[in-house]
Amino acid sequence: MISRLENQRPKYGFVAALVNRFSTAALGIISAHVFYLMVISSASQLDYPAKVSLYAFLSAMTLWIATKIAAGWVAVSLLVFIVLFRAGEPELLYQSLSEEIVWLMVGSFIIGEAVRQSGLATRFSDSILKYSSSKNRVLFGITTALFTSAFFIPSTSGRAALSMPMLKQLGAKFTAKEQSVLAIIAPVVILMSTSATLIGAGSHLIGIGLLEKTVGQSISFVQWLIWGVPFSLVVTFISVVIIKLMLWPKEASQEFESRQSINAALKKKPLGKNEKKTLAIIFFLMAGWVSESLHGYDIAFITVFGSVLVMLPNYGVISWKQGIKAVSWNLILFVAAATALGQVLVDNGVVSWIEKGMFGFLHLFGEAPDWLVITIILLVTVTSHLYITSHTTRAIVFIPSFILFSQSMGMNAVTAVFLCLIGMNYCITVPVSSKALLLFYEEGEISYNPKQLAKVSFVLAPIYILVMLLFYFTYWHWTGMQL
Repeated sequence: MISRLENQRPKYGFVAALVNRFSTAALGIISAHVFYLMVISSASQLDYPAKVSLYAFLSAMTLWIATKIAAGWVAVSLLVFIVLFRAGEPELLYQSLSEEIVWLMVGSFIIGEAVRQSGLATRFSDSILKYSSSKNRVLFGITTALFTSAFFIPSTSGRAALSMPMLKQLGAKFTAKEQSVLAIIAPVVILMSTSATLIGAGSHLIGIGLLEKTVGQSISFVQWLIWGVPFSLVVTFISVVIIKLMLWPKEASQEFESRQSINAALKKKPLGKNEKKTLAIIFFLMAGWVSESLHGYDIAFITVFGSVLVMLPNYGVISWKQGIKAVSWNLILFVAAATALGQVLVDNGVVSWIEKGMFGFLHLFGEAPDWLVITIILLVTVTSHLYITSHTTRAIVFIPSFILFSQSMGMNAVTAVFLCLIGMNYCITVPVSSKALLLFYEEGEISYNPKQLAKVSFVLAPIYILVMLLFYFTYWHWTGMQL
């Protein structure tokens, strides 16, 4: 009897350890929620709907990062929580599926499937592999292609959508752990390269438009290139190096199969019929995205239009069933609900409350030296993605305030707007902070862990700010930027 009990002790000891581990994690999450409740309850400037919305948003952020609960379930459940506690109408849930990002992603998945089935994805991956003898060279090829795309495709989500099928094709050459790192590297490179050009993000155009209307000044396309390209090159390189050092499996092999076998498989062949069709549609999409201000149709509509073309009966590249099957509906529901969670912060006045507090704080530094003022501005803008998930909304909310702040403090409005826009381009802490990140999150074939993303951001965010400060006091100063 005694020996039987002794034999069972390891089993019970394992169970006890498992329970203790679970209890520790659960206790930490519960403690965080109690802390949120105490802090938010004491915020007298917020009304009841705003408090409930802020609590739900913070809860979502915590559960996304600290647990393995399905992200879509968390987002939808907390939308239901907001409605149940009378902080929003049921339409908040229904209308979440009408968000622009939802339809943009539906169209992107369908077009990505057409790129894959047409053979373009294989052709692109083969062209990289042809000149690559190691995985490091493949990463360099991917980074170069993604960085260059910023000058031709004026949408981070558009660049992510077109790159996804190629990355899936290349992902077959990597292990599962390496693929999860690749799924972080790709959107981070897309986001870091955004600052290189004026057309890199819609927020740039919004910011310049507000600058022109308010103070009659602007930043030309060429001037933006002069300021933006060197900075983007540096932060992109640093980002890739840091991600690789932090996350890349140490035991992973760097070599591919022999070059002879690769070269033998990469025989040059002419474009097929479906490849030509897909290329034509991609060029149509790029033209439509670039000329948005002329025809008035937004990027999401142009993308859905392109997806309809690739599924044309008898003339398209893929069938309707193939296109719909290619859409990650799990991810679509998550994006819809998560976007609504971010929007409700704006609608219920939480963002306005945060904005007032921040700019009241900024005015305390009116007599401070330039380096301190710029540091505070960068801290505000670089962290803004944590509570305003939409890049466009961040520009609409913050740019007018920063223009007024710069005028009241006697600063150069052009410099203030440029620094703010570059600061707001940093948005890699949580998946919901960027459409490019969302496209690679929980996609299935090539996706990443949000804990790894948060870990990378913890290191990259201060480096990003330091690089901006270094550029301001050196290269940007030398090229005419003055506060």
